[in-house]
Amino acid sequence: MSLSADEIRKMSPEERKKLLNDLRIELIKLRTQAFLGTLTNVGRIRVVRKNIARILTVLREEELKVKQGKK
Repeated sequence: MSLSADEIRKMSPEERKKLLNDLRIELIKLRTQAFLGTLTNVGRIRVVRKNIARILTVLREEELKVKQGKK
């Protein structure tokens, strides 16, 4: 399942961090399966990587907003 940036922005910071951690663990498992040759859905790796990138982008946007507010 692909997440949109809007869905991620609506989450609380705790939810985002938990989801990020869960996706990173899933990516490790998927890479292990790919290495062993037991992975059935190779496209899932791409989806997970993109979801991780979206979460990190939203976190960085919020970090920059906080810095802008302090100036």
